[in-house]
Amino acid sequence: MSLSPLPAPQTDPTPLVDIFRGSYATELLTAAVFEFRLFEQFPDGPISFRQICERTRLAERPATVLLTAIRAMGLIAQNNAGQFDLTPLAKEHLVPGGEFDMSGYVGLASESAGVKEMVQRLRTNRPAGSDAGGPGAAYIYRDGIESAMDTEASARRLTMALAGRAKNVAPVLAERAPVGNARKMLDVGGGTGIYSYAMLRRHPNLRAVIFDRAEVLKVAREMAFQYGVADRTEFVAGDMFADAMPADCDVILLSNILHDWDVPACRSLVKRCAAVLPTGGQMLIHDVFLNDNLDGPLPIALYSAALFTLTEGRAYSAAEYRQWLIEAGLTPGEIRPTLVHCGVLSGTK
Repeated sequence: MSLSPLPAPQTDPTPLVDIFRGSYATELLTAAVFEFRLFEQFPDGPISFRQICERTRLAERPATVLLTAIRAMGLIAQNNAGQFDLTPLAKEHLVPGGEFDMSGYVGLASESAGVKEMVQRLRTNRPAGSDAGGPGAAYIYRDGIESAMDTEASARRLTMALAGRAKNVAPVLAERAPVGNARKMLDVGGGTGIYSYAMLRRHPNLRAVIFDRAEVLKVAREMAFQYGVADRTEFVAGDMFADAMPADCDVILLSNILHDWDVPACRSLVKRCAAVLPTGGQMLIHDVFLNDNLDGPLPIALYSAALFTLTEGRAYSAAEYRQWLIEAGLTPGEIRPTLVHCGVLSGTK
């Protein structure tokens, strides 16, 4: 009896995900107050993003992650000139020396392991495990950085852990993704393949190619048999940034992939995928989406911090994704919400 990836959960697991990621709010706020003295950087009024980077000594990516979260918390706002300033809440309660200053209270968490780790990640702009002598970054494949996804035991553990989210979201994606009459889908960085398997069960004439690292594909093959779709699934091992993309597919799925990479890598991957699409083919970006002005929503800003600590990426806005699709010669469509703050954005060639 095969498993079915199609029944959607009867209850929405989003509150559990939000609670799980909630610790990042404490870590980011404490780091901003105690370590980077962010709320002390506005003595003369609004300043630019570049000035924030200079005064906190943060690179662009960590500064973006930190500032997005702090803006989502309602503590910093952007004016019409594009500059940033403290909100009344922050001015009254987070500037040292004020009558109602609470910065010392927030600083009580500064010695916690989570805050120290967050500070380290923000300062170094490197994912956990990638520092000298570290055990290897979880999802990164770079020269000089060992990847846990290339070791059988850790690749299996991490891939199955991510399947906990995928098996909840995949049925909704399969229902809402605009695949039309597509006959073959390429799932780039497909992991367990659960997103593809849900698509295959919903669309009987569809076939799928799972493109991922060799150790990850061992898990994907097992799952394909469990879900009864092994006869319609191909497995191709490779590096999505360096190896030839499997061709002859009219849909390409990037589900929770781009958020693991920095902007240049995202642009490169979108262009590589677009290059093998036929005219009329579609790219489906399934991910979370920050507001276009990078000021929330807070749950996604906190998820961005989680991504930042584990990968070379962060959460991106719909505007950023659309720009990359346009640069690759694709026409963006509308975002269709799925589950757990995710949505699917299509791009047509």
